[in-house]
Amino acid sequence: MQNNKYNLITFQTDVYENSAKLNISPKPDSILRIFMVYKALDEFVEVQEPALSTFERNGFTVIEWGGIEIK
Repeated sequence: MQNNKYNLITFQTDVYENSAKLNISPKPDSILRIFMVYKALDEFVEVQEPALSTFERNGFTVIEWGGIEIK
């Protein structure tokens, strides 16, 4: 990403959660799954700022962070 002039970044967490089920034992008290999709761009594009919710860790917490490049 750092070598790209621009990157278009979106978070597709809902789509990812529906297609990649998670099974953890013992069951976590809190789960945060983030899936980022990005595409290298040669030019700047104006995009709407995403609405991101806050997250509070409680007890046994699982954080999953992943992503993929679209070419």
